[in-house]
Amino acid sequence: MSKPSSFFGQDTLSPNEAGHSLGSIGTFALWFGANIVVTTILTGMLLVPDLRFTTAITTVLIGSLIGAIPLLLVGLMGQRTGLPSMALTRRAYGPLGSQLISLVNMGVLIAWSCIQALLAGMSLNYAIEATTGYSNLPLFVILCETVVVLIVLRGHLGIELVERWAALAMAGLTVVVLYQLNQHYDVSTLFEMPVESRNGITLGIAFDIVIATAFSWMSSAADYNRNCKTSKIAVWGTYFGYIMAAIVAMGLGATISGLSILNGMEQTYDPTRLLADFGFGLPAALVIFFSVMTTNVMAVYSATLSCMNIAPNMSFWKPALIIGLVTIFGALIPGILDQFQNFLLIVGALFIPAFSVMIVDYYLVGQEGYTAKLLDSTKQLGRPTAKIAIAAYLIGAALAAYWTLIAPPSFGASLPVFIITGGLYWLGATLFTRPNSAVTSAQKEPSL
Repeated sequence: MSKPSSFFGQDTLSPNEAGHSLGSIGTFALWFGANIVVTTILTGMLLVPDLRFTTAITTVLIGSLIGAIPLLLVGLMGQRTGLPSMALTRRAYGPLGSQLISLVNMGVLIAWSCIQALLAGMSLNYAIEATTGYSNLPLFVILCETVVVLIVLRGHLGIELVERWAALAMAGLTVVVLYQLNQHYDVSTLFEMPVESRNGITLGIAFDIVIATAFSWMSSAADYNRNCKTSKIAVWGTYFGYIMAAIVAMGLGATISGLSILNGMEQTYDPTRLLADFGFGLPAALVIFFSVMTTNVMAVYSATLSCMNIAPNMSFWKPALIIGLVTIFGALIPGILDQFQNFLLIVGALFIPAFSVMIVDYYLVGQEGYTAKLLDSTKQLGRPTAKIAIAAYLIGAALAAYWTLIAPPSFGASLPVFIITGGLYWLGATLFTRPNSAVTSAQKEPSL
């Protein structure tokens, strides 16, 4: 009997396995399709009416332009080295620190996948109910996540193929929805809409949420961009793909939220029911279903690679299957969507400092140490920075948690945390480490 793994993708952490299969269109489509999704639309909905419509759109634009920079930097690291995101953390944090960060990353991605699975199930349930009258949300959540797991088991090549179609479908949906809005409602009234505090969103919190959306993908950037053909493609394909998706999706969310309030409609987390009020429920349900599914596929795939970084001897298909089963049960937890805003803030608190350290380590401290030797988890390579990296991360995470959950500053917490954490690590690595035999040995390794 053939082994199960023979039927599915055999992705590994090794840079020798990176396929370099992503061209410029594929990279753009990957990040565009991944972010033209319901959760990004929901992020835009959170901003209105707490902020003026023009302020919300400006915040989305500026936050996305800034937030996408660290995203592309991590993706570029993956393209240059051929290593996935969590394997790259071994250089700064050491093997143990990398495993701890991988564990946190896996937990966050599983939570993200649970939210996506529920939204996909809601969309499919709406589509089936609208055509047949049959409704069974738990069943459709299970069916959706089963499809996700099957796609993930095919590996990165299957994901790249699916993302191209998702990007095209969501672009078409956006054009049609915007046309429908303009035909049936006076969009110009959004610019005169009064501010009303409903979600407790200040300008600083809004800026943090937009940046946190970009940072939520940072832990997965190298997982996919390691397959880009060139560094140039990895940079510009990621940057423009993400920014265009964020502006379109969050702008659409802010528009739908504002118009629904102005026209006496109830705001809802179910996007298909909201779009149904605009006369576009069933087609939106189907397209949103596919878009959520593809984003969920990326979350489960990256969670699988995180698990493999913790337990390198596991075959790819085993953690993918286990994580998929966990997300099915997680998606059925009552009230999970009510915590969506807090979840975005927690993502920022956990990952802004973690990847600030990693970016500084690669670009400013020790790029020469990023080789295939990082996959040897039995020893620490490069500078002895693990304790400094972990200390800087803990300080940054504490600051992020305090500023986002307890005392939000008017200027936002994301950028200060990113700069402070990276600055602390760079200062510590510069002052308290000196060249030694380990560094000399690492420098002799050829760069990838």
